[in-house]
Amino acid sequence: MQKVKTPEEIQAMREGGKILATIFEGLKRQVKPGVSELELDAWVDAEIKKHGATATYKTDEVKFPAAICISTNEQIVHSIPTNYILQEGDVVSFDLVITYKNMKTDSAFTMVVGGKPNGVQKHLIHATEQSLFAGIDAIKGPVRIGDISAAIEKVLNDAKVGIIRELVGHGVGHEMHEAPEVPNYGRKGTGPLLSPGDTIAIEPMATLGSEKIAMGDDGWTITTWDGSLAAHFEHTVLITEDGAEVLTQAVFR
Repeated sequence: MQKVKTPEEIQAMREGGKILATIFEGLKRQVKPGVSELELDAWVDAEIKKHGATATYKTDEVKFPAAICISTNEQIVHSIPTNYILQEGDVVSFDLVITYKNMKTDSAFTMVVGGKPNGVQKHLIHATEQSLFAGIDAIKGPVRIGDISAAIEKVLNDAKVGIIRELVGHGVGHEMHEAPEVPNYGRKGTGPLLSPGDTIAIEPMATLGSEKIAMGDDGWTITTWDGSLAAHFEHTVLITEDGAEVLTQAVFR
């Protein structure tokens, strides 16, 4: 069970979610061939501070050595930004948690550097993003976790991509990771019941190859076991009486 959030805390998450979405819209314009992961991390760090928020990853709670996770090509998630220079055609994922008014929001997206994905890259990214939307659309009010998970799994299975099963979505708000876990596979009608006022991060991750994962030498970076490309999308979502409110939705749409 999640700790009940007050209306003021939920409003703080709405405001934090809009800040995160605004940062992501700006970040997409910064990503281009020739820029380094460290330069992008510094840009994000400055933007978080400019908006009066905190980079949650850099807090004592997490102790991650950067403001944002930047995962390139076979890297799936939790990758520490390095001096690697992004190349045309790289598949790169960005995962960010910010704290605003003591409440946390979490979001992620994947894109191709240079904006010209090839066929398999486009297929992987589209399928992963669509599975996120399917998971959100499965929320019609109070909902079982399995309903969300099954909707995500169907899209990824239909697309014949690898589903990362060892990494899951999660509750979010007072803490970066709260109960319950939100797997990217499951059966309808099973799992914990989510009620209005609950907030979760739904985050499908998929690959063009094996579903197996490997841990990098740095103790943070998680990669595909077989070196295949990976994609990752995520939104923080509020369960409402009759549906879901996406708190990290881009503000320019």
